[in-house]
Amino acid sequence: MLRLEHISKIYPTGEVLKDVTWEVKTGDRIGLVGVNGAGKSTQLKIIMGDIEPTSGEIIRPASLHIGYLTQEFEVDPSRTVREEFWMVFEEANQVHHRLNQIHHDMEAANPETLDKLIHELDDLQRKFEALDGYGLDTRIEKIMPEMGFDLEDGDRLVSAFSGGWQMRMSLGKILLQKPDILLLDEPTNHLDLETIEWLEKYLKGLNTPMVIVSHDREFLDRLCNQIVETERGVSTTYLGNYSTYLQQKQELQEAQLSAYERQQKELEKQQVFVDRFRASATRSTQAKSREKQLDKVERIEAPTSSVRSLHFRFPPSSRSGREVVTIQNLVHSYDDKILFLDAELLVERGDRIAFLGPNGAGKSTLLRLIMGMETPSEGIAEIGKHNVIPGYFEQNQAEALDLNKTVLDTIHDEVPEWKNEEVRTLLGRFLFSGETVFKKVESLSGGEKARLALAKMLLQPANLLILDEPTNHLDIPAKEMLEEALQNYDGTVLIVSHDRYFISQAANKIVEIRDGELILYRGDYHYYLDKIEEEKQKAEQERIAAEQAAKSAAKKAKQKAKKGK
Repeated sequence: MLRLEHISKIYPTGEVLKDVTWEVKTGDRIGLVGVNGAGKSTQLKIIMGDIEPTSGEIIRPASLHIGYLTQEFEVDPSRTVREEFWMVFEEANQVHHRLNQIHHDMEAANPETLDKLIHELDDLQRKFEALDGYGLDTRIEKIMPEMGFDLEDGDRLVSAFSGGWQMRMSLGKILLQKPDILLLDEPTNHLDLETIEWLEKYLKGLNTPMVIVSHDREFLDRLCNQIVETERGVSTTYLGNYSTYLQQKQELQEAQLSAYERQQKELEKQQVFVDRFRASATRSTQAKSREKQLDKVERIEAPTSSVRSLHFRFPPSSRSGREVVTIQNLVHSYDDKILFLDAELLVERGDRIAFLGPNGAGKSTLLRLIMGMETPSEGIAEIGKHNVIPGYFEQNQAEALDLNKTVLDTIHDEVPEWKNEEVRTLLGRFLFSGETVFKKVESLSGGEKARLALAKMLLQPANLLILDEPTNHLDIPAKEMLEEALQNYDGTVLIVSHDRYFISQAANKIVEIRDGELILYRGDYHYYLDKIEEEKQKAEQERIAAEQAAKSAAKKAKQKAKKGK
């Protein structure tokens, strides 16, 4: 269906892709993985023809239709939802627009002009019919409920919907074009958990082959049946989901290391023989023969060490009191929207709490209230009074960096007493080395800014970490190191994140923001999922019992009414 053959891509700044070979077949759901800058999005753009490879080729049928969901959802806020879906059918849309214009012009046309308009109308109606124009409304009305929209939503403006719903519009527009292959570039970015789970379930139900670039490990695990890793510009294909890929990669590295060590041992043994008997009168011929054989041996390469990744520990801090954060009778609202209504929560020393809820539920607001950056309408949201030292990582903290400073100065200005070597050592742990420490912040990628902001946060000891979307823009290795650092941290942690795998690794309690309340689940993310499922089953049983009771009551009332007659 589609194959990349020995693709390379060299930019003026260096080689991104060296030797990339993989293919998409019917039924494939491929996850493209690799560190930031490994060339994942570059591969999608080469497939789409947006950029040309330096060498290699893309093999595909001329008729192959590819749908591409980019990281920036392409919607016009000024259109209605139905108009936005209509924009997919460009030619039919132009004809439809002209038909409406002709109907309007005919009302005031003189006889001569009217005759021309009637002929044009007849031609356009035939063309519109040939484009299946009269069936397009039906197709749009069919796709809208699939994307979760009510038919009444069709007349609402795109701007009235959140980013998650705009992603659904973008996906719906792509699917209306009936693609043969779907390319999805970071489709879960900035979506809440509910929308991610909807997207996961929807994509699972499609038969369309797809290629997914994502740093969401849970998403890759649940959807993909094949992983293509790009490391140092070279691609390797693994069958199975993300967890299977990790296991296979480790096994391959261990097998390669074992084979390499065995060969090195044998080569060393043969070299000793050659060196010993090269000058021997009786055995020099044998030694030279073995030396020739050694030259012909195909060397097994030592397994390349894993791509350098983030490694750090949060600095130690003094022990806090038992009560770290207190929330009592909290009421808070924006205009007519009530976020919290008599919310209660006590955060104790050692708690690692992840706050869950849909976008707009008030998760980030709650963290700002705790930090004292906002004042609650009523009640209390405050940090404990006994030696609680907070460290706060804002969702847009990377944007608060001084763009005119260099990476080195950003850290040095925070700790002027440090030597250059100490600052560079810290930055090296966050993957800033060599000349990159002299880059200006304005030239950094989103991921680099996020790492730099985290490095800044690391400078000050804290026994309470408040982290708002700390994994945004981080690649998978960086996320893994942050998880490890949190697991080795002995303070208290409050987290807002849409990364389910990160939550499962970092949190020991879950708080769901639901109908203005803070619902505490005293277990990790998987415990929370089990409890939510139990609650759903219980609610369903109660609904069925209520329906049965209502039917029974109605039946008795009917029987009683008959007896009364």
